[in-house]
This record gives sequence, structure tokens and C-alpha cells, in this order.
Amino acid sequence: MNWDKSNGLVPAIIQDAQSGQVLMLGYMNADSLKQTESTGKVTFFSRSRQAVWVKGETSGNYFNVVSIKPDCDQDALLIEVNPVGPACHRNTTTCFDPGAFDFLSTLASVVEDRFTHPGAANSYTSKLIQEGLDRVIQKVGEEGIETVIAAKNDDLGLLEGEAADLVFHLMVLLRFKGTSLQNVVALLQARHQK
Repeated sequence: MNWDKSNGLVPAIIQDAQSGQVLMLGYMNADSLKQTESTGKVTFFSRSRQAVWVKGETSGNYFNVVSIKPDCDQDALLIEVNPVGPACHRNTTTCFDPGAFDFLSTLASVVEDRFTHPGAANSYTSKLIQEGLDRVIQKVGEEGIETVIAAKNDDLGLLEGEAADLVFHLMVLLRFKGTSLQNVVALLQARHQK
């Protein structure tokens, strides 16, 4: 790392390894990076306290390191983590105010969790997954038709509700088939660049 470029500190962008959501930004010095690498828990340097501190040492909301990647200039880090609990002291997933589309990453994480731990939550999503692929396909069809009907009836509130149901069920279907809404968005982006 190029520690001299910014007085011995480099910014560390913390990103959820599963969802890709940016969780927070902190600063590291050589000691905190070394401790992060040796313990597997993200450790920052507090500029206000002038001390090394482990994220989660008081809250229990640790960041377990998946990967550490320096940028091309060796003066910033991207650290992918598996977070334990919320990232922010405000008890939110991220320190940044999530945009509307950022919530889709959160929802995708919930869907993934229900697939990974089907009995862990007594939820609609778990029940839907247990009912199987044919039921999910049926729900996507139903919600698609209901979305069209709501649009034809010129009922904006109903249209938005049905569209939300359609997007959710589509996310479950895509996961059942081994892909994701993120991959669909990437395809849209690729098409747009043509």
C-alpha cells in the first residue's frame, strides 16, 4: 500500500460479499490492515480517537473478511465482508441511505437466506420455496396477469402493488433456476451499451 500518499491512512470501502451493497467507509493504517489480515475481522484506524479499533468490538456487529483488494494506485482498499448484524451505528444495514434499487439487494439476500435455511424462518418465502418450482411459476403468471389487469383498469395504487408482487415472485423464480435479478440487470446493461 502507498501509505505515504495520504499521511499513513487509506480509505477502506466495505462491501457485502453476498449482495454487493456498500456498507460503510472507514480508514486503515498499516497496523489496522495487518490486524484485519491476521484476525479476519475488519479493523479500522479511528481518526478522532487516534487509535486502532475492531468494527463490532462493542456492538457485536463484526465484519468477517472475505477478500481485500487494493485499487490500481495502491491508495484505497475494497474489503468484501460477511457482516454480522447491521453495519451502521443507527442499526441500519448500511451507513449510506439506501436508494430504492438498493433494497432489491437486501430482498435478494433474504430470498437467498430462505433457500439456504428453508426452515429458519416461518415466512411466506420459505413456504413458497417448499411448495416448489411449479408453484413459483404459477405465482409469476398470476402476478403478471394481475399487473396487466391493474394497468388496464388505470388503478395506479393497485398497479404498483401487483408490480411489486411480480418482481418479488420473479426474484424467487430466478433463484430457483440458478440465476438472479442482478444477472438480468447486467444483461439489460449490456444490451443498453449496444
